[in-house]
Amino acid sequence: MTASVVSPALPSRLPIASQPIWTTDGRLFGNEFLYRSREGLPAQVDRWRSDRQDVATASVLEALFGDGPPAATTFAFVNITRSFLVDDRPLPAHAGRLVLEIVESVAADAEVIVGLQRLRRRGYLMAIDDFTGEPDQLAMMPYADFVKIDCRDVRRQGSSLVQLARQHGARLVAERVSDSLLVEECRGWGFDLLQGDVLGPAITLSA
Repeated sequence: MTASVVSPALPSRLPIASQPIWTTDGRLFGNEFLYRSREGLPAQVDRWRSDRQDVATASVLEALFGDGPPAATTFAFVNITRSFLVDDRPLPAHAGRLVLEIVESVAADAEVIVGLQRLRRRGYLMAIDDFTGEPDQLAMMPYADFVKIDCRDVRRQGSSLVQLARQHGARLVAERVSDSLLVEECRGWGFDLLQGDVLGPAITLSA
């Protein structure tokens, strides 16, 4: 398995990084696209205030979809904050390819649930990121097409976490797969998709 090549961000936009997501039999399924600083470096966005995270998400979406959906046919996973779910910020035309990864800080309040229903009707795909079985995540699971789990959490909590994540029929993505042993363990636990440095690290796309 090797990292895929996708169209780079335009020079006038901030750089983004891409990390491949694979099926368990080695086919490229999609890429997660990540915010990077102007220097092309990781920025620890998950530690930022929510309003700054909104800007980071908007930057990634602009780089990917600012000129319309890119020509690639694989899925594009992008971290999404609450503002995009409740329609405070616009989402791009997506051609059925955009997967909205709901970050773990989003609470499943009434506005968010209505937003999930609305966006599903509009054809967006949903993923719950960093699933650990928290009540807010469980409330959003009926609307999830994908559930992403840090495979290290499965090692700590056991395979019951995988079964909990599967109860509404979502495809399961193992995150942070860091070595070949974890690849085999994730297959044994029943994951559908794999993502991690051993399969292809996040690469900053050249401008």
